[in-house]
Parts: sequence; C-alpha cells; structure tokens
Amino acid sequence: MAPVPPGIRLLVSFDRDQWYRALTFILTFLLYTSFHLSRKPISIVKSELHKNCSSVSDLQPSLPSLQADMDCSWKPFDKGNYKQLLGAMDYSFLCAYAIGMYLSGIIGERLPIRLYLTVGMLTSGLFTCMFGLGYIYNIHNLGFYIFVQVANGLVQTTGWPSVVTCIGNWFGKGRRGLIMGLWNSHTSVGNILGSLIAGYWVSSNWGLSFIVPGLIIAAMGVVCFLFLIERECYLLPLLLPKDTMCVPVQPVVVVKSESKPSAISFMGALRIPGVIEFSLCLLFAKLVSYTFLFWLPLYITKAAHLDAKKAGDLSTLFDVGGIVGGIFAGVISDKLGKRATTCAFMLLLAAPTVSFHYTVIQFGIGPTIGMLLVCGGLVNGPYSLITTAVSADLGTHKSLKGNAKALSTVTAIIDGTGSVDFFGGTIPALSWLFWIIVVHDI
Repeated sequence: MAPVPPGIRLLVSFDRDQWYRALTFILTFLLYTSFHLSRKPISIVKSELHKNCSSVSDLQPSLPSLQADMDCSWKPFDKGNYKQLLGAMDYSFLCAYAIGMYLSGIIGERLPIRLYLTVGMLTSGLFTCMFGLGYIYNIHNLGFYIFVQVANGLVQTTGWPSVVTCIGNWFGKGRRGLIMGLWNSHTSVGNILGSLIAGYWVSSNWGLSFIVPGLIIAAMGVVCFLFLIERECYLLPLLLPKDTMCVPVQPVVVVKSESKPSAISFMGALRIPGVIEFSLCLLFAKLVSYTFLFWLPLYITKAAHLDAKKAGDLSTLFDVGGIVGGIFAGVISDKLGKRATTCAFMLLLAAPTVSFHYTVIQFGIGPTIGMLLVCGGLVNGPYSLITTAVSADLGTHKSLKGNAKALSTVTAIIDGTGSVDFFGGTIPALSWLFWIIVVHDI
C-alpha cells in the first residue's frame, strides 16, 4: 500500500473541532474587516469634498481664490464652515452608533446571530453605496448625507457584539489576550484596505470609494449567512453518525436546555464586576482611536501638503502600528494577568506621543512614518484589549455561572459607552483636536 502523503497526514492530525474553530476565527475576522473597510472611505474622501484649490487659482489668475474654492470643492462642503459640516457627518454616525449599540446587544442575545449579522451587513452595504450614489447623481443636499450616516451608524452596530459573541463561544480563556489580539487586527486590516480602495478612486470618482466597499460588505453578508456557526453545540446534528440520529426525546431536551441559557438583562450586565469601569475607560480611549480614523488623512493633507491619495496611503501606517500594538497588549496582559494595568500604561505613554505628533509631522515624511507607527500601537493597543479580551472575560464572568448569553450585551455596553464621546468630530481646529486627544489619553 502506498504511504499516506505527509500533507494529508498533517491535515488529519487536527480534529474536527479545531477545523471549525479555525473556520470561525478566520470567518469572523473577515466579516469585521469588511465592517471597518466600509467605514474608512469617509476619512479619505473628506479632502476631496473640500479641496485645497490654491493650485487652481494659480493656474487661472483671473479667478478669485474664493471662486476657485467653490468651483473645485463639492457643495455644500465648499464654504468656510466645511470643517463643521464634515464633523457633523462624523457626529451623526457616532451618535447613531452609540445609541444603537446599547439596543443591538440586547437584540442580539435574543435572535440567531447568523441571521442578525447577515441583515446588518446587507443593510450596511446598502447605505455605504448610497453615500457614493450622491456623487453619481450629483446630490448636494447635506440632509441626504446626514441621513445616510445615521442609518449606517445604526445598522453597523449589528457587527461587533455578534462577532465577539461567536469568537467567545468557540475560544476559552486560555491565552485569550494573544488570540484576541491577533483576531482584533481585523480593525486595522479593514482600515488599511478601506484606505487603499477608497484612495484608488478618490481623485477620479469618489463615489466608487463608497460603492466598492459597500458591495464588499454586502457580499460578506452572504458569506456569513452560508457559513457562520454560532456555537459548537450547533454542529451536533452534523457530527453524529447517521445510524445514531434517532435518539430518545428526553436527552435531546436536556442538551437543548443547557445549550440555550436565558439572555441577561441590561441592568444584570451592568452589575458584572468591571463592566462599568472598563466602559468608562473606553469612553476616552475610543475617542482617540476614532479621531485618527476620521480625521488623520485630512490632517496629513493640510499639514504635509499631500494629495488625497498619498495622505490616505500614509495614514495606513497608523493602522499597521495598531496591529502590532493590539497583539503586544494581548501578550503582555496574558503574561501579567493584569489587563487594566496594561491598558493604563499604554494610554499614559500615548499621551506625550500624540502631543509630539502635531510637531513631528511638519518635519517631513521620515519622522512622520515613525510617529504614525508608534502612535498607532499605543493608541489602538488598549482599545483592542478592552473591546476584545476584556469584553470576553466580563461576558463569561464567573458570577454568570456559565451564562454565555451575556457576551453580546456586555460587549455592546462597553463599545456603546466608548462611542458616546463623539463630540471630537465637531471640533473645528485640528491643532486643538490633538490636545484634546492628549487629555483623553491621560
């Protein structure tokens, strides 16, 4: 008999549970990557909605500078109050996201996660595409863009509680910081891909900067419907041999009652030790991360005098640093067993780093690259740790007596509270915005 190929021998060495666990890890990673991929275009397109049109007035001296600004910018963002209008769009998204997140966790505990997440991804794709259609159909009504941002903010809340619940159901507490740190790099990967995709079309047809990511997240919603397995016990009907499928009724009832514990209430989730404390911590940490998400490309455009595509590409380095920072925070917190101490230490280091960023970015590309990598690691490391490993720890806290149905609600409370601090999007002076970030880090 011919020997079994070594590759096949390696494949069969893994049991079926490990394969499904790996599938869940990869699938949820890709699903939430598409969520962040669809959020990123707005930050890339901002510099196109209101352009620096000095070059236009130089080429056409007969045109007044103000008239040139109005000609090359996208109405209604062509006026002097464009920063407030762009900030209002961020405010609308984050306000809806914060309110919707509290409701999403409660709803998610009571509906099949696979279906809930699928609907959320399909509708997220719809509203992301709608923003891009504003360019195709030449829409200049601010109310239209605000409506799309509010609607998108609401439906995007279906994502985070759902994927964290799935990953928490499949993976235990052993090395949770490392596993979650690796898994949570989907945030930065999504931001990077979103920047690159949006940047490709931003100067020629910024509508496609939204439409393409919208189609991607909608397609991933279909993949979610076809392949996502919420928890291990749902595989039992497939794993049992065919000749043992006819079993007595009583054992089936017992297994079912144990695998579907009742959902926790909102107040019950708040009483879990640590939920309120870490929610308040994320209240400040998330503002810092999302300020960079929404404003960094525009800031680089203004401070470093780069075009929209180059600024978008350069801003991806912040997310590259965030990947390393998230993994580092997870490993250190696993080793020390102190997640709160790890978060506090990194946030305190982030404060002076961000304050220097405002100065360093004016010294050229080289120093800016280094500062973006360091800032990304220190800012996104604690944010990643709180929203993943900490949320999973609290959602499976010993006080729950094994009730995994608290995962979605706890995750939603922590992430929703972090989104309450959304006023940073309306601050008109970018220099002041960085000092407010420093205060929040401290």
